[in-house]
Amino acid sequence: MQRLFAYAFAAVIGIAGIHAGASAAADPHLTPDTSAALERISEHSLRGHLSFIASDLLEGRGTPSRGQDLAAEYIAAQFRRAGLEAVGDDGYFQTANWAFAETNLKDFSFRIDSGKEQLDIPASELSFSLAQALALAPSAIVNIDASDAAALNAHSTATLAGKVVVINLPDFEAMPPEQARTAYGGWQFFNAQLAKLRPALVLLVDRAHPKGNAGGKGRLIDPENSGETVSPIPRITLHSVQAIRALDASRTGGRARVSVNVAAPVERAVKLRNVIGVLRGSDPELKNTYVMVTAHYDHLGIKDGVIHNGANDDGSGTVSVMEIASALSGMKQRPARSIVFMTVFGEELGLFGSRYYGRHPILPIRQTVANVNLEQVGRTDSSEGPQLNNASMTGFDFSDVGTVFRKAGKLTGIDVYKNEANSDLYFGLSDNQALADQGVPAHTLCVAFQYPDYHAPGDHWQKVDYANMAKVNRMVALGVLMIANDPVAPKWNTANPLTRPYVEAWKRQSSQ
Repeated sequence: MQRLFAYAFAAVIGIAGIHAGASAAADPHLTPDTSAALERISEHSLRGHLSFIASDLLEGRGTPSRGQDLAAEYIAAQFRRAGLEAVGDDGYFQTANWAFAETNLKDFSFRIDSGKEQLDIPASELSFSLAQALALAPSAIVNIDASDAAALNAHSTATLAGKVVVINLPDFEAMPPEQARTAYGGWQFFNAQLAKLRPALVLLVDRAHPKGNAGGKGRLIDPENSGETVSPIPRITLHSVQAIRALDASRTGGRARVSVNVAAPVERAVKLRNVIGVLRGSDPELKNTYVMVTAHYDHLGIKDGVIHNGANDDGSGTVSVMEIASALSGMKQRPARSIVFMTVFGEELGLFGSRYYGRHPILPIRQTVANVNLEQVGRTDSSEGPQLNNASMTGFDFSDVGTVFRKAGKLTGIDVYKNEANSDLYFGLSDNQALADQGVPAHTLCVAFQYPDYHAPGDHWQKVDYANMAKVNRMVALGVLMIANDPVAPKWNTANPLTRPYVEAWKRQSSQ
């Protein structure tokens, strides 16, 4: 099967010893130089890169962590090896000087008095989201059903003042993606309304996960927008099965009270880094315009003492950026436009790295013509069935970028298609969103939206289909070259109502 595809691919791109078909040979996008560049993309090279990026040594590349710093240095080394131009404020790095707040467990206590028993809950059975110290004397609880849209109508600031609001945390992970997205939107609205009523503490009951993080996860503080990272109301998530049972029992006539003592978080300075390299274009004018190829190189780090390596999410996208950069940098004729290769930090925490770039672009946004973001391009064992020789693009018909990549796919044996269930749904859930918000036609390309071991410890590099990933990389490289060599830049589809905010941002950029 692999040998048959190898011959088919050779026929399409015209590698040595194989006579290309007439249509392929006539296609202006498949010059001998381009074909040679595509052939330099190697499944063995991808395996080598990913076996390091997703190794235990890097401890899951959490943001921030030593493992993530090691990954950044490795990526920069590959950009340097490829001869890419360094455009960051520190060589290949764009640095963000933020702070990291860790929960201070000195003199910590958390007690539930159910009336029948007193339970002292250890920090290991709790998770924290606290901006400052919390000292709460025994306080009455108020149970509120977050799934009831009218649940807050019976309450006011007066009724919740000094109270502990207890809410069941929805299990979003157990929901189908579309339901989860809708439910999460409702959850965010509920919490925004609840915050206006100023309870003393929001106690979230997590029935799906029996372990807390004991404050070890901490939180990032963006000095430009610190409000994004923590709720204005103190929040503690309760995982203790025994404590949850006690709270449940109190609903039927009991009078449970909660008392808490947590010291102020300890803050330390952290340096976070996007890694950026540029393959400078050859056209005197178009070289000052840019096509971006991106991926996030962070993952979940260590959770519950277990390393989450994140080989597919998004080690696969990270090594693809490196491999495509290496392949295209060896071309005899540079593309007309410049190609920017960037890996970003903090996607798993809320698209932090890409949003930071959107606010602080190294290269002018209005001269950035397109972005293809690579996410989960390695594993083919999708929950939707095997995904061989195809890839889906989010927001496929939001712009004409999808059409370009579909043509590139036809020339390289990859079916680039719109996943009807997930294409629009996932558009705003990856790093393309940050550039789309700036008006750049930006999309994420992936092979499997959901797969076994997603965000689980089992997402190891050995489970990746490297032969298929190399084929997908060749398609991406060709699609990027097609955009880079086209004097007409991609455009948003103004007939699609879902693109309205991006079209407006695009117009604002064009008028500057």
